[in-house]
Amino acid sequence: MNKLLAELSLYPLDNQYIPPIKDFIERLNQYPELYIKTSATNTLVMGEHHRVMEVVSRELEITHEQTDQAVLVCKFLKCPEDFS
Repeated sequence: MNKLLAELSLYPLDNQYIPPIKDFIERLNQYPELYIKTSATNTLVMGEHHRVMEVVSRELEITHEQTDQAVLVCKFLKCPEDFS
């Protein structure tokens, strides 16, 4: 099983940008099979490659339904098998 680490930064194009960011992070934390770590500038999501991509796509779609416009900047890194 290949693990993937995604570094995500969400930029809602709205004056009220904090609530969509918090909501996005809260939704990501609902997936117990994923490792989630949030800092001031990004959120790291690690797990099985296919699952990380599926969750990021699903949650971005929800964000786009809830906000007029948002940009998601992503970096992806294949994790070594012993990475934890």
